[in-house]
Amino acid sequence: MTDLLTLGETMAAFRTTGPLRLGGTASISVAGSESNVAIGLARLGHRPAWVGVTGADEPGELVRRTLRAEGVDLTWSRVDATAPTGLILFENRVADINRVTYHRAGSAGSRLGPADVTGAFDAPGPPPRLLHVTGITCALGVEPYQAVVEAVRRARAAGSTICLDVNHRDRLWSVAEAAAALRPLLPSIDLVIASDDELAVLTDATDPAPALLSAGVTEVVVKHGAGGATSHSATGTTHRPARTVPVVDTVGAGDAFVAGLLSGWLDGLDVPARLDRAVTTGAFAVASRGDWEGLPDRAELALLDHGPGGTVR
Repeated sequence: MTDLLTLGETMAAFRTTGPLRLGGTASISVAGSESNVAIGLARLGHRPAWVGVTGADEPGELVRRTLRAEGVDLTWSRVDATAPTGLILFENRVADINRVTYHRAGSAGSRLGPADVTGAFDAPGPPPRLLHVTGITCALGVEPYQAVVEAVRRARAAGSTICLDVNHRDRLWSVAEAAAALRPLLPSIDLVIASDDELAVLTDATDPAPALLSAGVTEVVVKHGAGGATSHSATGTTHRPARTVPVVDTVGAGDAFVAGLLSGWLDGLDVPARLDRAVTTGAFAVASRGDWEGLPDRAELALLDHGPGGTVR
């Protein structure tokens, strides 16, 4: 059984330690919100699958090799020999502030379409327990958006739980464009995850969480950054503060949070325990460089319970 199915674009990622225009060295890895979540879940012992398209090139092979090595199922991903794998450039510009540049227009990842998701639901055996979709995939073009719509439709019919992370990116589309695409999905969504400023994408209500619950969403989890996170549902409101760690790199923290939250759901934890795991995995992310490299395995979840500067022997 697949615990989690997700779909989107994963790119080759280049990280510099200063302004890109000055040249110098860069580290090379991979980055993509949905695959970050899949890696996080795999490290915690779950069985995630990623649906995406890469180019028939070395960056694409890096993406596929990395995800396979991390235990992510690529059965329903594919290679497009006529388009390149997308690139993302991170500049560590000031302290822990990064500047991001995309090279993804016309990429293989933007050629994801509805046909790419059908295999995961037509395969023998039970459907995925969770479907995780994001606003990023919806912003990549008409076909990727339709892939999300089809995945949500098939997951709803199959009885899978559906999670939407708004994950708004100003460089990909406007708030109005995102609202027009994401709001029609809400009647089929079980779990919404958003930061405080992203809630306006989904509703114009002054009090967004109750409005989303009234629209049929079962749970709304709001990320407050350094302020922790809050879960809203019909049973009440639960808040958990962020874990206190040295901040090295905030990129990927939201995806790490989602991975911890969904891991808790898959393990049958209650809301407080799910949030505790989510803020813990988020803390691992901000305390290390890279989108996913610092994510913990299950045995490491308790490491942050040790005091600062402690040594585990």
